Amino acid sequence: MSVEPSLDHRTTAETPAPTTATRETLEDYTLRFAPRSYRKWSTGVVAVSALGGIAYLADFAIGANIGISYGTTNALWGIAIFAVVIFATGLPLAYYAARYNIDLDLITRGSGFGYYGSIVTNVIFASFTFIFFALEGSIMAQGLQLGLHVPLWLGYAVSTLVIFPLVIYGMKVLSTLQVWTTPLWLILMVLPFCYLLISHPSSVQTFFDYGPDADFGSMLLAAGVCLSLIAQIAEQIDYLRFMPPKTPENSRRWWTAMLLAGPGWVIFGALKQVIGLFLAVYLIANVADSSSIANQPVHQFLEIYRGFLPGWLAMTLAVVLVVISQVKINVTNAYSGSLAWTNSYTRLTRHYPGRLVFLGFNLVIALVLMEANMFDFLNTILGFYANCGMAWIVVVASDIVFNKYLLRLSPKAPEFRRGMLYAVNPVGFGSMAAAAGVSIVVFFGGLGSGIKPYSPLVAIGLALVLPPVLAVLTRGKYYLRRSDDGLDLPMYDEHGNPSGEVLTCHVCRQQYERPDMTACATHDAAVCSLCLSTDKVADHVLPSQA
Repeated sequence: MSVEPSLDHRTTAETPAPTTATRETLEDYTLRFAPRSYRKWSTGVVAVSALGGIAYLADFAIGANIGISYGTTNALWGIAIFAVVIFATGLPLAYYAARYNIDLDLITRGSGFGYYGSIVTNVIFASFTFIFFALEGSIMAQGLQLGLHVPLWLGYAVSTLVIFPLVIYGMKVLSTLQVWTTPLWLILMVLPFCYLLISHPSSVQTFFDYGPDADFGSMLLAAGVCLSLIAQIAEQIDYLRFMPPKTPENSRRWWTAMLLAGPGWVIFGALKQVIGLFLAVYLIANVADSSSIANQPVHQFLEIYRGFLPGWLAMTLAVVLVVISQVKINVTNAYSGSLAWTNSYTRLTRHYPGRLVFLGFNLVIALVLMEANMFDFLNTILGFYANCGMAWIVVVASDIVFNKYLLRLSPKAPEFRRGMLYAVNPVGFGSMAAAAGVSIVVFFGGLGSGIKPYSPLVAIGLALVLPPVLAVLTRGKYYLRRSDDGLDLPMYDEHGNPSGEVLTCHVCRQQYERPDMTACATHDAAVCSLCLSTDKVADHVLPSQA
């Protein structure tokens, strides 16, 4: 294929400047397939990096909050429901990300939402990142106030600003940070829990006896709060897209890393929620005037450390644990949020401002939430958000499992390129809108107080059933605008991995691998997915295929 210069793209299509989008060291393939040439990490490094992103202490706060509100028995059942739902829905998404090296937005586009339809899910995910950035930043600020007497307002600012320089260089720096800080984080987190089990065995019985008896409505309310974390799989995927190609030689390691770092994150998340509840119950039962601080992780760990360490060392370790935890998760929140906002903005405006612009934007929103003291209305925020997050994730999982593999109405291989997809696909977009809308009405009591606790089940049920129903009704018509991208080179290698063949984009003059390219509509040449995204007049976009 010849690669002739585009004489008219200067006036017909706005393309990314070489100093922005082509500096992939900074941009980290924000809007596109992650090429084989960039994916140099082993399966183990990718897995540890992804799991390092779940080092957050919000799980401790969530576990404590639902336990204090609904009792240990109901909280434990709620956590169990949460774990099963998260693992089942996260598995197909994580597999697609690791196998095809694309993030969840790109997966969503071809899984029932369409090229522009998935923008709304990007906003949902971006909201997840700044909500949890604010939650984690608030916990860090509490630690700085307790240990260093830093005023909360200043602590919020510090916990926000320290993250920016760490996220600039994307996966290259994040993988190193996560790998090196994980051992110390594990020791500091597990040590106080083990101490309590050994030195205060009676605390186990106190834990199980806390709160009212089992009640199904309370279990679901607890599960609803936990399920606000369902969008965490998108952050895991932001790491999993850098998995190396799956081959017969590394198949076992590949599957182990994908399962643990993908849906397996919920195992560690559930354990942290249980530990957070356990520590909260211990404080309430054994430490005077601790009811108001029992749900704050920094106080939980500080009080336990004080039981077997000198005061100064207990304080130091509590602050170190909080700072490490918040840095580990908030670099991921900031990184993933910058990807989500950039994706949405670029598709809407067809202008690529660079990932770092939205890194700053996301951090500003998080800082505003922190200054508004979001801890005071945490359960309400998370319960409401869970309905939107569940609707999105479950719809995509349902489309992959039912429409792609069972009904075969959705193309099995993911598609994300402009021109290949319809603008909006009613299958996924309509299913998510219905599932989220109805479950939010239920959550706020719009259909009666009796059904209010069941909003998580409403969101999950509708999101699971509607995609195959709508796919059958539309006969899968709105998935692909084209089935042929105009290039003769195969998309996948002999093992089913995305091809490593390289082509030159005639617009930006950069080289990209085969899955990122299509033929140009007006030239006998290839064009990359980002130049297609920023083509304001569709000069390079292939026409609809009959």
